[in-house]
Amino acid sequence: MMPPSDNKPARKSEAAFRTIGEVSTALGVPQHVLRYWETRFPQVRPLQRAGNRRYYRPADIALLRRIQHLLDHEGYSIRGVQQLLAEKPVPVEPPIEALSPPPLPDAVRAELTAIRTFLAAALER
Repeated sequence: MMPPSDNKPARKSEAAFRTIGEVSTALGVPQHVLRYWETRFPQVRPLQRAGNRRYYRPADIALLRRIQHLLDHEGYSIRGVQQLLAEKPVPVEPPIEALSPPPLPDAVRAELTAIRTFLAAALER
């Protein structure tokens, strides 16, 4: 048996897909509410894999945050949010630049290039 690790799990990228449990925790909404919203808002369409396991894209999560805000803070009803989303559609996918990492500073790029060169030379030996 391996000893428990004191390391925290690696944090997911902002562009990574999330499970329903992760989205539920992030929004503070029970999972059954997220599944209900899927039936009421056709714009919410997470990917579903084997066993109906849901994977939410960043755009899905942004839409769910908007729905939650409209319902909980703006006082809209489900029907009101449906009408609002029908009038002003939400983009399905985030723009490509939102998924791209920021450019590296020149000093970091130079250091990484030097490391790559060193490792390539070590592999050839």
